[in-house]
Amino acid sequence: MCESSSLLGAMGERRRAHAMLFPFPCSGHINPTLKLAELLHSRGVHVTFVNTEHNHERLLRRGAASGGALRGREGFRFEAVPDGLSEEERAAPDSTVKLYLSLRRSCGKPLEELARRVASRGDDDDGVPPVTCVVLSGLVSFALAVAEELGVPAFVLWGTSACGFACTLRLRQLRQRGYTPLKDESYLTNGYLDTPIDWIAGMPTVRLGDISSFVRTLDPTSFALRVEEDEANSCTRAQGLILNTFDDLESDVLDALKDEFPRVYTIGPLVAAMHGRVNRANGLGGAAAGLSLWEEDFACMAWLDAQPAGSVLYVSFGSLTVMSPDALAELAWGLADSRRPFLWVVRPGLVAGGANALPDGFVAETKDRCFIAEWCAQEQVLRHRAVGGFLTHSGWNSTTESICAGVPMICWPGFADQYINSRYVRDEWGIGLRLDEELRREQVAAHVEELMGGGDRGEEMRRNAAKWKAVAEAAAAKGGSSYDSLDKLVEQLRLGCQ
Repeated sequence: MCESSSLLGAMGERRRAHAMLFPFPCSGHINPTLKLAELLHSRGVHVTFVNTEHNHERLLRRGAASGGALRGREGFRFEAVPDGLSEEERAAPDSTVKLYLSLRRSCGKPLEELARRVASRGDDDDGVPPVTCVVLSGLVSFALAVAEELGVPAFVLWGTSACGFACTLRLRQLRQRGYTPLKDESYLTNGYLDTPIDWIAGMPTVRLGDISSFVRTLDPTSFALRVEEDEANSCTRAQGLILNTFDDLESDVLDALKDEFPRVYTIGPLVAAMHGRVNRANGLGGAAAGLSLWEEDFACMAWLDAQPAGSVLYVSFGSLTVMSPDALAELAWGLADSRRPFLWVVRPGLVAGGANALPDGFVAETKDRCFIAEWCAQEQVLRHRAVGGFLTHSGWNSTTESICAGVPMICWPGFADQYINSRYVRDEWGIGLRLDEELRREQVAAHVEELMGGGDRGEEMRRNAAKWKAVAEAAAAKGGSSYDSLDKLVEQLRLGCQ
């Protein structure tokens, strides 16, 4: 779709693929999209990575602590567009909903203008080729219209597992068949969520409650349910679907998805450990090239250095989970009662009401075997020799990072695709346990002992985790399925320039 030129040099420049990548502005979308951008750049694609102005400024303020990624490099440019939120809206409890709606209202035109402005620079003096494709993450489907206005193809990087995407695609059918919304609150506890769902192509029979958190609504006009439905089904408008998974991990559901989506690119795991060559080539020393929105506490690494191999349980629930004070207390005392060392990420906003107060006496009880951090470099932590288990919310980024590190998991899902991820972790891949939705200190302690102890089940999970780590490494290595899929994606991007 690039313009032709009679000048050979101009033809060569204009035929270079230029991908404009735009993720939904939260950590769980930004980081996998950035890793994809780094991979595309390593294959010769010019990249413009677009954050919102708010997040761009946060990252600039963090400076070197962000890994230096915003310093830019040849053929890789960071830009920003407004998100349309006021500071009052940004501080509201429903700020994510407000952000989603604001982006849809106000971000399309600035994104289109940015793409044209970047292209115009190429006609002046710095040799930037025109934008030839748009890559967007989930929840920003309005950017599909931007690609249409620009006359270039669009690709969607959907940030869940393949099974998570398949489940989200079927939310509409679940609603149409009457499975959701729930009749009343009793349906949350009377066994209804155990209803078997056996008709999602490529997937084993699963519980209704494991499909997604969004089936648990009582509201027939549920905003979140409709957004998930619409965003997933909008992917049919894109020229390709990109998934952060690998073929051997989810072969059956991937085969089924390929019947609906002619171009599915499985390029996972999008983890820096698997693609260190990209970071080294970009002068990042092989470290993770993430854009953390929080300051990372690297003192935890020194603490880990002092712990025996495989002895530490890492505990983190990602960037969005909010716990009740009672749940925090049950988790804390469960960890204390396990008598095992643990590194626990207690980020700002983790507890409802804003006070992350640990229970009285907890710090004194665990002081010799506990490190509390507000945030940390998770990939580095999981790869540390001292870490032997991960208590996680089962977000897909965290799950793949744990798989790549060969670390088995204890799952406590609570939102969106986390339920189906934890189901596969436990039942399909054999690399984890699952806590009940209502945390109880006795179960927390028992699961930690089962995972970290020397029993048969713990040993089996560690063997399975090591196996899946090796399979993930093979997929990402030259000649592997994900490596080859990335090559096919890059070739498709280049074809768009002819």
